[in-house]
Amino acid sequence: MILRLLKAGIRRFGSRYNYDTTYMTHVADISTSAGLRLSMLSTYSQFRGPQKAQNVWAGAMLASTREGDCGPCVQLIVDMALEAGVPTDQIARCLTGHAKSAGEVGLGFRFSHAAISDSPELESLRREIETRFGETAVVAASFAASSGRIYPVLKRGLGFGHACSLVTIEDEPVKVLHQT
Repeated sequence: MILRLLKAGIRRFGSRYNYDTTYMTHVADISTSAGLRLSMLSTYSQFRGPQKAQNVWAGAMLASTREGDCGPCVQLIVDMALEAGVPTDQIARCLTGHAKSAGEVGLGFRFSHAAISDSPELESLRREIETRFGETAVVAASFAASSGRIYPVLKRGLGFGHACSLVTIEDEPVKVLHQT
């Protein structure tokens, strides 16, 4: 019964975002317990903090996911960000290597990149997020920076990370820059 409910939730998620959830189903089929744990990751990764910091979270999640992926997971985050009303131009600027001019999304993107690479810029970005949006926004951006890479790494580890794909924003292809 639990496995059936878990797999129904996975199908709904995949359908909602046009996302290949084969790896999630694979995990659930191998171990219902592992499938449940995988489904709980979103309670961590999707903590977005205050509404006013939504764009910062989206940028942080986008950078972390992009760091670990060549398309499908990045597309998922783009689609989630668009669904949340994140400005398309700021998303595109981050993906094409222009995060410094991408407003709040760029701030989150740069923060995430700095946290991942342990850049000297990290402290000033953290202070800017805290000053503008509060401590909860720093927590949300930190959660995003640390969690976006989980899914691409998991997919590769399970043998499902073979397919790279073109990222689109509102049906327009975006040439994703993989080094910033």
